[in-house]
Amino acid sequence: MHPIPATALACALLFAGHAFAAEPALPQLKAYTVDESWLRPVEPRQIADHTWRIGTEGILALLVKTDAGAILIDGGMPQAADTLLAQMRELGVEPGDLELITHSQAHGDHVGPLAAVRRATGATLVSNAESAVLLAAGGSDDIHFGDEIVYPPAHADRIVHDGEAIELGGQRLTVHFMPGHTPGSMAWTWTDMRDGRPLRIAYVDSLSTPGYRLIDHPRIPRLVDDFRRSFDVVRALPCDLLLTPHAGAGRHDGDGAPLTCRAYADKSERALDAELAKQRGDDN
Repeated sequence: MHPIPATALACALLFAGHAFAAEPALPQLKAYTVDESWLRPVEPRQIADHTWRIGTEGILALLVKTDAGAILIDGGMPQAADTLLAQMRELGVEPGDLELITHSQAHGDHVGPLAAVRRATGATLVSNAESAVLLAAGGSDDIHFGDEIVYPPAHADRIVHDGEAIELGGQRLTVHFMPGHTPGSMAWTWTDMRDGRPLRIAYVDSLSTPGYRLIDHPRIPRLVDDFRRSFDVVRALPCDLLLTPHAGAGRHDGDGAPLTCRAYADKSERALDAELAKQRGDDN
């Protein structure tokens, strides 16, 4: 091999630099922008003896406090990690006191900060198999949104099965699989106390179809069947108090009164039927 003269190499690098300089700049990343209520922190609010609402106005996060530590359910948007940690401290829960983290679904507006919270606390992240895949991918290759809603990837430490329970300090939370909004959507139910009486709490994932292709979806052809089964799952939940990840979803449109689990499923099924009719082009 013949050596390249230094002057020739310098000229080659100079011309290469000019060639790259002539190329247009790469595009900026597009931010995932949301309603401001999803980003506006709330003051922690007690729901029952052990259960607190934290997070933001539009997106719920729940904290279940026990003598043995705490459980966090959902977190909201990726930028909410520091807010969640501050809210927990306000309730007397230091980072090392958080034992378990779980969630309702694996979209970025609900699990966005879980990797950061897990890292800050050392808590065990509990998920199911379907959601764990999306968590590990940081929301990329979502069956509906592709790479539009990405977040820091999170590793699930424990995989639960339908009907399994997680327990801490006398609180027993049971998971109910309800695929539809996401393949790994979950509801969590537990019994707390309020005013000296048992209160059966159901934290139920979204049942909405925001922009979804419902008919002949190439990646999830039985999507509508999944929703139908999940409506029945939600109707059968033990449910004195319904809570939903999007604060307004579990309330009546008019007066804002809480829905029952059955009413929530019925309302969501009517919306699904209307969207199906629209996608089929029905006139009625």
